[in-house]
Amino acid sequence: MEVLILVLSFIILIAIGVPIAWSIGISSICTMLVSIPTISAFTTVAQRMATGLDSFSLLAIPFFVLAGEIMNRGGIARRLVAFAKSLVGSLPGGLAHVNIVAAMMFGAIAGSAVAAVSALGSMLGKEMEAEGYSKEFSVAVNVTASTTGLVIPPSNILIVYSLASGGVSIAALFLAGYVPGIITGLLLMITAAIWSKFRKFPSGERTKLSVVFRTFVDAFPSLLLLVVVIGGIVVGIFTATEASAVAVLYCLILSFAYKEVTVKNLPQIFLNSVLTTAIVLLLIGTSMSMSWIMAYENIPQNITEFMLSISNNKFVILFIINMLLLFVGIFMDMTPAVLIFTPIFLPVVTNLGMDPTHFGIVMVLNLCIGLCTPPVGSVLFVGVGVAGTTIQKVIKPLLPLFIAMLISLMLVTYIPELSLWLPRLFGF
Repeated sequence: MEVLILVLSFIILIAIGVPIAWSIGISSICTMLVSIPTISAFTTVAQRMATGLDSFSLLAIPFFVLAGEIMNRGGIARRLVAFAKSLVGSLPGGLAHVNIVAAMMFGAIAGSAVAAVSALGSMLGKEMEAEGYSKEFSVAVNVTASTTGLVIPPSNILIVYSLASGGVSIAALFLAGYVPGIITGLLLMITAAIWSKFRKFPSGERTKLSVVFRTFVDAFPSLLLLVVVIGGIVVGIFTATEASAVAVLYCLILSFAYKEVTVKNLPQIFLNSVLTTAIVLLLIGTSMSMSWIMAYENIPQNITEFMLSISNNKFVILFIINMLLLFVGIFMDMTPAVLIFTPIFLPVVTNLGMDPTHFGIVMVLNLCIGLCTPPVGSVLFVGVGVAGTTIQKVIKPLLPLFIAMLISLMLVTYIPELSLWLPRLFGF
């Protein structure tokens, strides 16, 4: 009975347009009202929200959000685009490759797909149009490429998964994301090259080595942030939370050195970071309350037993989970999806012998596809808004890029070493 109320109330609230965080919180309260008195139901949900946010690891999220906001304003994207153009601008569909490579670098540094799609869309969109690329193709490339930064560390969503999984090593997750993120980027580049060749989009001129070196030197301080943050975590100099604070300090110093940010800009940067952080943490709080209610009702255990009764074949179960997550990603934002479905699916895959670190990368990579699909695809909406076009027009060039992302997902799902090689190399 409680499960039915939880699911139906959540679906109805989403269907009538209630924001996802409020839908999760309200459906959680409705479920609790069935079994306990009103005051106790509200108190329990509030307590679980507060307890869910009472985690030292979560402190990394506002710091990484602030670091990303500083980067977005600090001229870092422009320097990364220039470096990417010098590397891949001469390939077939040159500017499409520039977009993908720049998105991988900027998304990894900023840890935000929305920041990447906004910054690179406004910077490269008009340039791609001027060189003969269709607006819809440039949006499709920008949107899909921007999600790679959620897999390539540092990544806020991997920190959220660590919390939802009960403490999987953040350092291991960060290391595990590199190869899958790069594979996804390469498959997007291959798809973009084929599409560009078919549509006869132009290629850029070959760049001189001196220009490559100059743009690399200009972008090097920005790229060094990855070494400082990830290197510090892996070596054990600081935790992921401490690394996020180091990232903010580094980005501030770099942005002031570039003279792209002044003291007058800081209040607006802080305000934007607070707004983003508030949305993310509200989602986390309400999602944690729903996760607790599902555990209280033994939903994860029941689903584990049901799925294992269907098949004990690891490949079949992983395929079913991937299909379910792809469906979930269409209707639900990534953060609540990770918090709600990790406790449900993780026991299933661990019973089959799957490493929790590997499953975390599979889950995040899967839900990245949902960010590019309507009706809840936040990255898609931002990309379309920046370009001034419509979702209907973008769907056609998006489809082959979706296929590339699905191929990457299948490779990472069924070849564990793609995710686990680096963590094992460093002893995680």
